[in-house]
Amino acid sequence: MLTGWKIERRVIVLRKRISTNIGVLSENPETNQLEFNLGSINDKTIVYEYAVLITSLKDGIVTISQHYRDRADCENIFDEMKNQWGWGGFTTQDLHRCKLIARIVALIYNWWNIFVRLAEPDKHLEAITSRPLLLNSIGKQTNESGKTKITICSMYGNIGKVKLLLGRITSFFNELKSFAEQLTSEQRWHRILSKAVFKYLDGKQLAPPICVT
Repeated sequence: MLTGWKIERRVIVLRKRISTNIGVLSENPETNQLEFNLGSINDKTIVYEYAVLITSLKDGIVTISQHYRDRADCENIFDEMKNQWGWGGFTTQDLHRCKLIARIVALIYNWWNIFVRLAEPDKHLEAITSRPLLLNSIGKQTNESGKTKITICSMYGNIGKVKLLLGRITSFFNELKSFAEQLTSEQRWHRILSKAVFKYLDGKQLAPPICVT
Protein backbone atom coordinates (compact mmCIF):
# COMPACT_ATOMS: atom_id res chain seq x y z
CA MET A 1 0.00 0.00 0.00
CA LEU A 2 1.11 3.55 -0.65
CA THR A 3 2.00 5.90 2.19
CA GLY A 4 -1.15 7.30 3.82
CA TRP A 5 -3.45 4.50 2.68
CA LYS A 6 -5.21 2.71 5.53
CA ILE A 7 -6.92 -0.02 3.52
CA GLU A 8 -5.98 -2.10 0.52
CA ARG A 9 -7.14 -1.00 -2.89
CA ARG A 10 -7.53 -2.73 -6.21
CA VAL A 11 -6.08 -1.46 -9.47
CA ILE A 12 -8.40 -2.14 -12.40
CA VAL A 13 -7.22 -1.54 -15.95
CA LEU A 14 -9.99 -1.16 -18.51
CA ARG A 15 -9.42 -1.11 -22.23
CA LYS A 16 -11.70 -0.32 -25.14
CA ARG A 17 -10.92 -0.90 -28.77
CA ILE A 18 -10.85 2.24 -30.91
CA SER A 19 -12.56 1.81 -34.26
CA THR A 20 -12.42 5.40 -35.56
CA ASN A 21 -9.56 7.56 -36.76
CA ILE A 22 -7.38 9.08 -34.05
CA GLY A 23 -5.05 12.03 -33.61
CA VAL A 24 -1.56 11.56 -32.19
CA LEU A 25 0.66 14.23 -30.62
CA SER A 26 4.38 13.83 -31.10
CA GLU A 27 7.37 16.09 -30.50
CA ASN A 28 9.61 17.03 -33.38
CA PRO A 29 13.22 16.53 -32.12
CA GLU A 30 14.54 19.19 -34.50
CA THR A 31 12.15 22.02 -33.58
CA ASN A 32 11.02 20.79 -30.13
CA GLN A 33 7.48 21.59 -31.27
CA LEU A 34 4.45 19.35 -30.84
CA GLU A 35 2.98 17.99 -34.06
CA PHE A 36 -0.55 16.69 -34.47
CA ASN A 37 -0.85 13.72 -36.81
CA LEU A 38 -4.07 12.10 -37.96
CA GLY A 39 -3.95 8.34 -38.02
CA SER A 40 -6.26 6.08 -39.99
CA ILE A 41 -7.31 2.77 -38.45
CA ASN A 42 -8.15 -0.13 -40.72
CA ASP A 43 -9.49 -3.59 -39.94
CA LYS A 44 -5.98 -5.00 -39.53
CA THR A 45 -4.86 -2.37 -37.00
CA ILE A 46 -5.84 -2.89 -33.36
CA VAL A 47 -5.70 0.17 -31.10
CA TYR A 48 -7.05 0.44 -27.55
CA GLU A 49 -7.71 3.26 -25.15
CA TYR A 50 -7.03 2.50 -21.48
CA ALA A 51 -8.46 3.68 -18.16
CA VAL A 52 -6.87 2.83 -14.82
CA LEU A 53 -9.19 2.78 -11.80
CA ILE A 54 -8.08 2.50 -8.16
CA THR A 55 -10.84 1.50 -5.76
CA SER A 56 -11.57 -0.10 -2.41
CA LEU A 57 -15.02 -1.29 -3.55
CA LYS A 58 -15.62 -5.04 -3.68
CA ASP A 59 -18.01 -4.88 -6.63
CA GLY A 60 -17.36 -6.67 -9.88
CA ILE A 61 -15.38 -5.06 -12.68
CA VAL A 62 -18.47 -4.33 -14.78
CA THR A 63 -20.15 -2.61 -11.84
CA ILE A 64 -17.01 -0.62 -11.02
CA SER A 65 -16.70 0.59 -14.61
CA GLN A 66 -20.35 1.72 -14.55
CA HIS A 67 -19.69 3.65 -11.31
CA TYR A 68 -16.86 5.40 -13.11
CA ARG A 69 -19.08 6.34 -16.05
CA ASP A 70 -21.82 7.61 -13.72
CA ARG A 71 -19.32 9.78 -11.84
CA ALA A 72 -17.99 11.13 -15.12
CA ASP A 73 -21.54 12.06 -16.15
CA CYS A 74 -21.96 14.01 -12.89
CA GLU A 75 -18.64 15.79 -13.38
CA ASN A 76 -19.66 16.75 -16.92
CA ILE A 77 -22.59 18.72 -15.48
CA PHE A 78 -20.29 20.75 -13.22
CA ASP A 79 -17.92 21.31 -16.14
CA GLU A 80 -20.83 22.53 -18.27
CA MET A 81 -22.05 24.93 -15.57
CA LYS A 82 -18.57 26.38 -15.02
CA ASN A 83 -17.46 26.73 -18.64
CA GLN A 84 -20.76 27.28 -20.47
CA TRP A 85 -22.86 29.07 -17.85
CA GLY A 86 -20.16 31.07 -16.05
CA TRP A 87 -20.61 29.41 -12.66
CA GLY A 88 -16.89 29.80 -12.01
CA GLY A 89 -16.51 33.18 -13.71
CA PHE A 90 -17.05 35.45 -10.71
CA THR A 91 -14.90 36.05 -7.64
CA THR A 92 -15.43 38.35 -4.71
CA GLN A 93 -14.65 38.39 -1.02
CA ASP A 94 -18.35 38.94 -0.35
CA LEU A 95 -19.60 35.38 0.24
CA HIS A 96 -23.25 36.50 0.20
CA ARG A 97 -22.93 37.86 -3.35
CA CYS A 98 -21.16 34.69 -4.52
CA LYS A 99 -23.95 32.51 -3.13
CA LEU A 100 -26.62 34.74 -4.69
CA ILE A 101 -25.08 34.66 -8.17
CA ALA A 102 -24.38 30.91 -7.94
CA ARG A 103 -28.04 30.26 -7.09
CA ILE A 104 -29.25 32.46 -9.94
CA VAL A 105 -26.99 30.63 -12.43
CA ALA A 106 -28.16 27.24 -11.13
CA LEU A 107 -31.81 28.32 -11.35
CA ILE A 108 -31.46 29.51 -14.96
CA TYR A 109 -29.57 26.32 -15.80
CA ASN A 110 -32.46 24.23 -14.43
CA TRP A 111 -35.08 26.28 -16.30
CA TRP A 112 -33.18 25.99 -19.57
CA ASN A 113 -32.75 22.23 -19.21
CA ILE A 114 -36.47 21.79 -18.55
CA PHE A 115 -37.22 23.81 -21.68
CA VAL A 116 -34.71 21.86 -23.79
CA ARG A 117 -36.02 18.53 -22.49
CA LEU A 118 -39.44 19.47 -23.84
CA ALA A 119 -37.79 19.82 -27.26
CA GLU A 120 -35.43 16.81 -27.04
CA PRO A 121 -36.72 14.36 -24.40
CA ASP A 122 -34.30 11.52 -25.19
CA LYS A 123 -30.95 13.14 -24.35
CA HIS A 124 -29.23 16.01 -22.59
CA LEU A 125 -28.20 18.90 -24.81
CA GLU A 126 -25.38 21.06 -23.49
CA ALA A 127 -25.72 24.82 -23.58
CA ILE A 128 -22.88 25.18 -26.08
CA THR A 129 -25.06 23.45 -28.69
CA SER A 130 -28.63 24.02 -27.48
CA ARG A 131 -28.42 27.80 -27.08
CA PRO A 132 -27.33 28.49 -30.69
CA LEU A 133 -29.82 25.88 -31.83
CA LEU A 134 -32.88 27.35 -30.10
CA LEU A 135 -32.01 30.99 -29.43
CA ASN A 136 -30.50 32.23 -32.71
CA SER A 137 -33.89 33.13 -34.18
CA ILE A 138 -35.88 36.23 -35.02
CA GLY A 139 -39.51 36.32 -33.88
CA LYS A 140 -42.24 38.55 -35.31
CA GLN A 141 -45.68 38.96 -33.74
CA THR A 142 -48.66 39.87 -35.91
CA ASN A 143 -52.34 40.36 -35.11
CA GLU A 144 -54.94 39.44 -37.69
CA SER A 145 -58.68 38.90 -37.27
CA GLY A 146 -58.38 38.97 -33.50
CA LYS A 147 -55.69 36.27 -33.49
CA THR A 148 -52.08 36.70 -32.43
CA LYS A 149 -49.49 34.90 -34.53
CA ILE A 150 -45.75 34.58 -33.85
CA THR A 151 -43.48 33.77 -36.80
CA ILE A 152 -39.97 32.52 -35.95
CA CYS A 153 -37.17 32.70 -38.52
CA SER A 154 -34.18 30.64 -37.42
CA MET A 155 -30.64 31.56 -38.46
CA TYR A 156 -29.35 28.08 -37.58
CA GLY A 157 -27.91 26.04 -40.43
CA ASN A 158 -29.95 22.89 -39.81
CA ILE A 159 -33.40 24.46 -40.03
CA GLY A 160 -35.08 21.06 -40.23
CA LYS A 161 -33.86 20.11 -36.75
CA VAL A 162 -34.88 23.48 -35.33
CA LYS A 163 -38.35 23.12 -36.78
CA LEU A 164 -38.71 19.63 -35.30
CA LEU A 165 -37.62 20.70 -31.80
CA LEU A 166 -39.71 23.86 -31.68
CA GLY A 167 -42.65 21.93 -33.13
CA ARG A 168 -42.56 19.52 -30.17
CA ILE A 169 -42.64 22.42 -27.70
CA THR A 170 -45.47 24.14 -29.58
CA SER A 171 -47.56 20.99 -29.74
CA PHE A 172 -47.16 20.35 -26.03
CA PHE A 173 -48.09 23.87 -24.96
CA ASN A 174 -51.03 23.98 -27.36
CA GLU A 175 -52.32 20.81 -25.73
CA LEU A 176 -51.69 22.19 -22.24
CA LYS A 177 -53.36 25.49 -23.11
CA SER A 178 -56.60 23.73 -24.00
CA PHE A 179 -57.25 22.83 -20.34
CA ALA A 180 -54.74 25.03 -18.45
CA GLU A 181 -57.49 27.28 -17.04
CA GLN A 182 -58.89 24.30 -15.13
CA LEU A 183 -55.56 23.71 -13.38
CA THR A 184 -53.80 25.52 -10.59
CA SER A 185 -50.32 26.97 -11.11
CA GLU A 186 -48.80 23.99 -9.25
CA GLN A 187 -50.72 21.53 -11.41
CA ARG A 188 -49.52 23.23 -14.59
CA TRP A 189 -45.92 22.90 -13.43
CA HIS A 190 -46.64 19.25 -12.62
CA ARG A 191 -47.68 18.62 -16.23
CA ILE A 192 -44.66 20.51 -17.62
CA LEU A 193 -42.14 18.66 -15.42
CA SER A 194 -43.77 15.31 -16.18
CA LYS A 195 -43.30 16.00 -19.87
CA ALA A 196 -39.70 17.18 -19.41
CA VAL A 197 -38.62 14.01 -17.57
CA PHE A 198 -40.85 11.72 -19.63
CA LYS A 199 -37.88 9.51 -20.52
CA TYR A 200 -37.19 8.63 -16.88
CA LEU A 201 -40.84 8.05 -15.97
CA ASP A 202 -41.50 5.45 -18.71
CA GLY A 203 -44.57 7.41 -19.77
CA LYS A 204 -45.95 7.84 -16.26
CA GLN A 205 -46.88 11.11 -14.60
CA LEU A 206 -45.13 12.60 -11.60
CA ALA A 207 -47.04 12.38 -8.36
CA PRO A 208 -49.48 15.32 -8.29
CA PRO A 209 -48.50 18.22 -6.07
CA ILE A 210 -50.12 18.49 -2.67
CA CYS A 211 -52.03 21.73 -2.37
CA VAL A 212 -51.99 23.15 1.15
CA THR A 213 -54.65 25.72 2.00
